[in-house]
Amino acid sequence: MYPKSILQELKSLVKIRINSIKTKTMIYYNLKDKKEQVTFKTATIKGQGKEKGLFFPNVIPQFEKDFIENLNHFSDEEIAFQCMKDFAGNEIPESILKEIVSQTINFDIPLKKINDKISILELFHGPTLAFKDIGARFMSQSLSYFLKDEDKKVTVLVATSGDTGGAVAHGFYKTSGVNVVILYPKNRVSPVQEKQLTALGENISAIEVNGTFDDCQTMVKQAFSDQEINASLFLTSANSINVARWLPQQIYYLLALKQWQKTNNENPVICVPSGNFGNICAGILTHFRGLPAEHFIAACNENDSIPTYLNTQKLEYKKTVATLSNAMDVGHPSNFVRILEIFENQFKNLQSTVSGYSINDDKTLKTITDVYTKYGYTLEPHSAVAFAALEKYTEENPGKKGFILGTAHPVKFPDAVEKATHITIELPESLADLMNKEKKTVEINADFEELKRILLDKN
Repeated sequence: MYPKSILQELKSLVKIRINSIKTKTMIYYNLKDKKEQVTFKTATIKGQGKEKGLFFPNVIPQFEKDFIENLNHFSDEEIAFQCMKDFAGNEIPESILKEIVSQTINFDIPLKKINDKISILELFHGPTLAFKDIGARFMSQSLSYFLKDEDKKVTVLVATSGDTGGAVAHGFYKTSGVNVVILYPKNRVSPVQEKQLTALGENISAIEVNGTFDDCQTMVKQAFSDQEINASLFLTSANSINVARWLPQQIYYLLALKQWQKTNNENPVICVPSGNFGNICAGILTHFRGLPAEHFIAACNENDSIPTYLNTQKLEYKKTVATLSNAMDVGHPSNFVRILEIFENQFKNLQSTVSGYSINDDKTLKTITDVYTKYGYTLEPHSAVAFAALEKYTEENPGKKGFILGTAHPVKFPDAVEKATHITIELPESLADLMNKEKKTVEINADFEELKRILLDKN
């Protein structure tokens, strides 16, 4: 006979597995027009709703308490499936969804200790060395499944401030029936980032915009609301505005907790480098589902609209400022409306859960230098912003500790890293061939009519 405690544990695990096969249809509503309600399939294919509104699940499914407390009993693939099953519902068969999540996370996602107070979740061991590989891989496979019986070719239109473009390009590269068009701001992405989104060719097209990421994002949103374009093209988005890109980012918060629980009894403070706010929004959503967290920190660079709001309750979007942490150079983060929706627009509840810090370039470089010198760990600019923010929080709140999200490999930002550490970052073997390939782009001004002509010419 098993001891009573073990029997209870086994029953709990069985209960969780039984719950995993209960499927239903999740409905998503448009945050700008709640009367517009769609399924996961439609939300994935459409990208956004009327009036450029983002889709949001009408129910936030809760994790079983026993599941959260016993993550170590589950494989990473089982955890990922439990995370996503309710959002996909019965629109993706269980066996297919398990294959999708397995492929989504088939690389290491380790939680590493930097010092006694701060650890880092390394999300850059995927094919494009950035955290966005997870969301892009899940979305590309989900979209491929949904479109398998469609005759019309799909155009995936995406704006990138750096890493999204490469992850999406790699996720959809040579995918039958899908063309990818990526907009990125000229001279505002790193050399590695640029090659990852411009050198593949085939079904991947890159457009270099004389402007900011906000300009790129605005034009993408205009395209989705343009009747002529939508009459000619089967258009969808792969930015984090798309639920199939945004929601799977929850998975690695659970995988981080699984590792955190092995050596820590207290709940972690979770600090997220934040630009368009899809990443931290996914973490907060996971928290509302039952993930224990002491606090969340939105770590921003000098684009500080949201930290300012969290401190003053005044939401004023500002013109984008170019920084070393370019993937976070966003003046008007799209996903913040989803965070407001999670908190039902109750500022006090939001402020008690989330803090915002703004870290300038000088502090970013100093942090890279200090962490390398003191702890032998090499940060890149985005993770350095997060480290500086969490370090400041722990100084203000003695006894607290947590982890940051390491969103990109240092090799993607060699100039800043080498300036701060005086070491040469070796190029991974996987990137050597890519960096020798020719850059293929079309350059345009931040003018929607120019983009429109290109898109219609592709039809």
